[in-house]
Amino acid sequence: MELLNQFEVSNLLDVSLHRLNTWMRNGKLTPNNITSKNRIYLKENLFQFNIAKEVFNTGWDDFIKIRPNREYTSIELFAGAGGMAIGMEKAGFKHILLNENDKHACSTLRHNRPNWNVLEGDIERVDFTNYRGKVDIVTGGFPCQAFSHAGKKLGFEDTRGTLFFEFARCIKEVKPKIFIGENVKGLLNHDNGNTLAVIKQTIKELGYTLIEPRVLKAMYYKVPQKRERLILVAVRNDLAQNINDFKFPEKYHQVLTVKDAFKKGVLFNNDVPESEGVSYPRRKKEIMDLVPEGGYWQDLPDRLQREYMGGSYFLGGGKTGLARRLALNSPSLTIVCSPAMKQTERCHPTETRPLTIRESARIQTFPDDWSFQGAKGQQYKQIGNAVPVNLAFAIGLSAVDYLNKLEE
Repeated sequence: MELLNQFEVSNLLDVSLHRLNTWMRNGKLTPNNITSKNRIYLKENLFQFNIAKEVFNTGWDDFIKIRPNREYTSIELFAGAGGMAIGMEKAGFKHILLNENDKHACSTLRHNRPNWNVLEGDIERVDFTNYRGKVDIVTGGFPCQAFSHAGKKLGFEDTRGTLFFEFARCIKEVKPKIFIGENVKGLLNHDNGNTLAVIKQTIKELGYTLIEPRVLKAMYYKVPQKRERLILVAVRNDLAQNINDFKFPEKYHQVLTVKDAFKKGVLFNNDVPESEGVSYPRRKKEIMDLVPEGGYWQDLPDRLQREYMGGSYFLGGGKTGLARRLALNSPSLTIVCSPAMKQTERCHPTETRPLTIRESARIQTFPDDWSFQGAKGQQYKQIGNAVPVNLAFAIGLSAVDYLNKLEE
């Protein structure tokens, strides 16, 4: 008889403890045992939820044994500080070109991988035609931008002037077997769905078949963070007869937490090393001292709520990112580019300060020896913009698995 505590169940199902209380009262999910500080649940009672079935019945252990049948080549666009690139490398891809416009991110890539061909500069100036027929996969997280409605053309030409157009131009010039684009979940409904409609039409015009886009929650792929990314996978039409062979990643068999990021264990072989970080102004620290672990502004006394929130105190909405302190026994909220922004606070669980560089990097599953270049603010920005390394690794394994099947 396997048991889970309320925190494990909350993390697994991605619901709050308050929601579990509601489910207990209305009989939807009843604990097996209740102690003064905890509720204990039978594992078998969680199988009513699809996500629990997927996690408990996962094929992760076999999935991570996937290896490329030969050396597969990759071009990485909008490479940033290398989160996607490290994960794809770990999955078995050889990067023959990485393009990034930010000089600090390029410095990070070159510092850590001197052998990578990092092309710094505007993607509009990059000619990809020399790579035609030499690349198995193109990947990249193009920025989400609205397209012109002029003429309702809904196609490749309609995307001109955007970075997605440059992503599409690379596909057109290189003709890889498959490509993977990643973006924010909001792309699904961006510009009332027009943006995604244009992207789908463009992919069709390029001669590729799009697998139905899927939002992946990083916390189910060995990442101690609730970040969500929309994943677009497309296969060249001449290879698309086997498109059903593409399988999205298997889920990891547990949900990891901030404690897993900071302490020696399943993710890292040592506790998080000391590193640079920013600090709070005196008054903000005095207020944040009173926020409990896992709490936010509504856990403050009313007079401090009014002081901290100002005019926002009277506005609607939960504003749950304000004065937010993370919890050791839960996955982190999405790591952002600035660790102490008022709207997206990410206070350390047990110390009253923002997360350090290495703490933030660990939540993004960067290895400890991956050194970020540039000023402190630039390093935080690179980490916040990155695809979590372990999520990229899982996506990369799915791509390797598919490419292997194409060659059978």
